[in-house]
Amino acid sequence: MGGLAGSYAGMPVVVAGAGVSGAAAARALRERGARVTVVDRSEQRAEPLRAEGFEVCSTDDLPAGTALVVTSPGWRPDAPLLVAASAAAVEVIGEVELAWRLQASERESGGPAWLAVTGTNGKTTTVRMLSAILSAAGLRTVAAGNIGVPLLEAVLAPEPYAVLAVELSSFQLHWSSTVRPHTAAVLNVAPDHLDWHGSPGAYAAAKGRIHGPGTVAVYNRQDAESVRLAARADTRAGFTLGSPGPGELGVVEDLLVDRAFTSSAGPDVAGEATELAMLADVGVPGAHNVANALAAAALARSYGVPAGAVKDGLRAFVPDPHRNALVATVGGVAFVDDSKATNPHAAAASLAAYGSVVWVAGGLLKGADVDELVRQAAGRLRGVVLLGTDRAAFRHALSRHAPEVPVLEVDRLDTGAMSDVVSAARSLARPGDTVLLAPAAASLDCFRDYRERGERFAAEVGR
Repeated sequence: MGGLAGSYAGMPVVVAGAGVSGAAAARALRERGARVTVVDRSEQRAEPLRAEGFEVCSTDDLPAGTALVVTSPGWRPDAPLLVAASAAAVEVIGEVELAWRLQASERESGGPAWLAVTGTNGKTTTVRMLSAILSAAGLRTVAAGNIGVPLLEAVLAPEPYAVLAVELSSFQLHWSSTVRPHTAAVLNVAPDHLDWHGSPGAYAAAKGRIHGPGTVAVYNRQDAESVRLAARADTRAGFTLGSPGPGELGVVEDLLVDRAFTSSAGPDVAGEATELAMLADVGVPGAHNVANALAAAALARSYGVPAGAVKDGLRAFVPDPHRNALVATVGGVAFVDDSKATNPHAAAASLAAYGSVVWVAGGLLKGADVDELVRQAAGRLRGVVLLGTDRAAFRHALSRHAPEVPVLEVDRLDTGAMSDVVSAARSLARPGDTVLLAPAAASLDCFRDYRERGERFAAEVGR
């Protein structure tokens, strides 16, 4: 636990993983005098760090004398190196935890406040909305963590930030023990990454670590697990797509309103609803994105941001690519790229935003079940195009819940599959339909990542 005191001089530290977060951790530790060994099997990732003078090796064994392991989020807890560290009673932390400890020990002011977001879906959109709202309030801020810049860079920036909009994944939270955000939101919890965490309970528990002592907990009133995880917090605020009760943000007619927070910088009256924005100010489709906007507003308002900045920030928000992005409208058919919908929960929210859909689905399910997703979506399906390794699970669910819906399958497992997918979808679509790429599954069986999957979709639509 020497890191809690901020003393790393001479400490033998292993950094597991040479990716973005691992490289940031290695540099920060070496600058503080630690003796750093980086472990990674990829020569492509290792070479840049070797060029900087780091020792980089590929091993499953814990180097003798190691006092601390800083792991990248992609490393599973059952990785041999991490198991060896646990057996030797060597502490394992992540880059997020290291950033928190360095901030606490090196920033006289305590460093920037963290407004943190986790959840199965909607994290990135919510954090981007939050960052836009904080900027509209005139605060020096940046999106960091699982998106944007590494947290180590953000907390140690030469020109300090006032507040950080922080996205935290379940992987990152698993390796965090002392992180205490100013305010933290769990947007939703649905089964995901079970191959990494081992069980739904362990996955939810990792999400719940975001609510540390003293943290204001923001919860989704319409998600039972989000409510449960926030219940232990001393201070809580909810958000809902319905009319908000006291201590909540919600929707009244076409307005987003706040009954949880008051601000000295605005016309708020304690106990009264404060108008934040109109639904039209949320410039991305779908009820789930209204929920994301309410969560972002709750985080910002907890920090004292005035209502006007919420409206201005939401209007300025530009969504990241591959998140419900309209690619083109061809012959009256809209083609929408939501390749980021990599699990059934995300795909359900995406499907609910459109009336008549030709659904492009399939990939690697990571242990997830699609039966309930298909049952809910059946009434809005014009047709379905399946691709990827686990498409049989979709086919079987469709045969049970939507037997009359035409289903076409693409059995190629390479990037060229998308050409066949778009052609098949076009053959099923009619004017007024939406061809929706919302795969409900991961992409690595055919594509480099969800981004390449979305880019290939857009390119084929363009042709």
